[in-house]
Amino acid sequence: MQYRRSGNQVLIRVDRDEEILESIRAVCASEKIYGASFTGIGACGKAIVSSYIPEANDFTNHEASGLLELISLNGNISLENDAPFEHTHALFSYLENGAQKVLAGHLKCAVVSYTAEIFLTVSDTINKVFDPATGITVWNLFPGCRS
Repeated sequence: MQYRRSGNQVLIRVDRDEEILESIRAVCASEKIYGASFTGIGACGKAIVSSYIPEANDFTNHEASGLLELISLNGNISLENDAPFEHTHALFSYLENGAQKVLAGHLKCAVVSYTAEIFLTVSDTINKVFDPATGITVWNLFPGCRS
């Protein structure tokens, strides 16, 4: 992985056999980034995405491997438990038995097969707080206020 920072912009190149989310978190930890958004494209050999099932308060995983075109990677960085926390969604396309398929959802893992190019824009720190109404952590944009 290579990256270059210029002001509030960070260009990240993730290389073959590297995992995308690990790379993003490593850059954010190194650069002390606790608030950002990012987008990316690339090619992966394995990906796991998940869908949230509210009734079960859990995720179900979907997995694919082979030549996966990373069509869209979108996410953000916030501060959770004193570390950079990423929330990422991704869209992949691939061929299966001659038919084009799509894999999309909350990204859990994506291992690069050729390269991935990620453009990260740094913002102010974004803190998170537990929301009892939804049972998840959400952005706390106004510390000291609950709503």
